[in-house]
Amino acid sequence: MKHAFSLSHISAQILKWTVLLFFLSAALFPLVWLLINSFRSNLELQITSFALPERWLIGNYERALQVASLPRLFFNSIVASFSAVIINVLISSLAGFVLSREVFKGRDTIYTIVTAGVLIPIIAFMVPYFSLITKLGIYDSLSALILVYASVNIPVSMFLITSFMRSIPKELEEAAIIDGCGFVQRFSKIVFPLSQSGLVTAGTFCFIYSWNDFIMAMLLTSGLSARTVQLGIKFFTSQFITDYTSMFAAIIITMIPSVGAYVFLHNRIISGLTAGAVKG
Repeated sequence: MKHAFSLSHISAQILKWTVLLFFLSAALFPLVWLLINSFRSNLELQITSFALPERWLIGNYERALQVASLPRLFFNSIVASFSAVIINVLISSLAGFVLSREVFKGRDTIYTIVTAGVLIPIIAFMVPYFSLITKLGIYDSLSALILVYASVNIPVSMFLITSFMRSIPKELEEAAIIDGCGFVQRFSKIVFPLSQSGLVTAGTFCFIYSWNDFIMAMLLTSGLSARTVQLGIKFFTSQFITDYTSMFAAIIITMIPSVGAYVFLHNRIISGLTAGAVKG
């Protein structure tokens, strides 16, 4: 009996690790393929897509930086992404504080209407955003991208931040009120500092979307002054030829900030996503 149990346990472990390794391989294979081919020549890529390079070409990365003007585009993306995160987190935290800590008529209705924006596809906002941006006179500027990126992510950020703030014990605020804290002090000195995990989670999602966005950046910009790093990938495709290996190198470079942000902040992101479910 004990022997049969041991065999079934071993079989279950083998099956579990087989499934996990399969999904891990499926997730990593495209990235590994992209990384290897970014060091190959276009001729090698045309002969076979699955092979190690005969000579590892660092020049692909140098060409990616020069042809697409990636340093300038990196700067634009950094400004747009971080500015959007600051505006998004500030607005979402203020709104989340009111919707989670204050009691008033229509509170749940407002929360439902705002967070329902999560269900609307981003492409549905293209025409309204384009019309608003052109009427405001800020087309082809970083200001347009900052406002759009911050706005698009408000439903997700409000959902995360509001859920997290609801998990904070109200006794802390009640004690603060007894000590003479007002509305602003309760937010700035108690709820906001205790909501760091939720704020980091919302900010990270906003940053990743802003950094990786292509559609809105292409729609709302036309010149180099406001062009983001994702649009730089278009420089490697012309009417007659496409420099695939340099394009792959540019893609690898553009992936580093978003992947790095998640790697360094994944613990806070996971705690921010699960805090409401655990504490609530």
